[in-house]
Amino acid sequence: MKGGADVPLTRDPGSGAWVRAIAYAQLVARPRWKLTVRHGSDVEHASFVRLDDAVAAMRERALAIRAEGPVKGVSSLRDFGPEAQVHARLQLSGKGWLRKPVAGIDVRGDGTFMPYRGGVRREELDPSNHETPFDLVRETLESS
Repeated sequence: MKGGADVPLTRDPGSGAWVRAIAYAQLVARPRWKLTVRHGSDVEHASFVRLDDAVAAMRERALAIRAEGPVKGVSSLRDFGPEAQVHARLQLSGKGWLRKPVAGIDVRGDGTFMPYRGGVRREELDPSNHETPFDLVRETLESS
């Protein structure tokens, strides 16, 4: 049975026995949003029922990654400064029949956030008209 010690006990009117009261919404709620965090070689997944919760978790994780500090430049065939590197990619995807909504944030090596939409064909978004890039991601997913 779902539930645990945090679920209150109530009396069953038919039998009089004490049972755990589980909200119907808890039983039928299915995660609608999936957060995927790619940070280095690590990949993490989390599921959320509400978009607001998913965006809040994405914001919290992105700020924690940025707090690690800037990355070093890479010199290969050409030089890549921290601003040209993606330190971590945080992506939210929803449910859908033909095309599921996808948007997220790239945490650049210099600590800046770059919002984008789309999975394979990624399109960078302009966050200048929004308070935060996370608000732009939420708005993009709500309009999908």
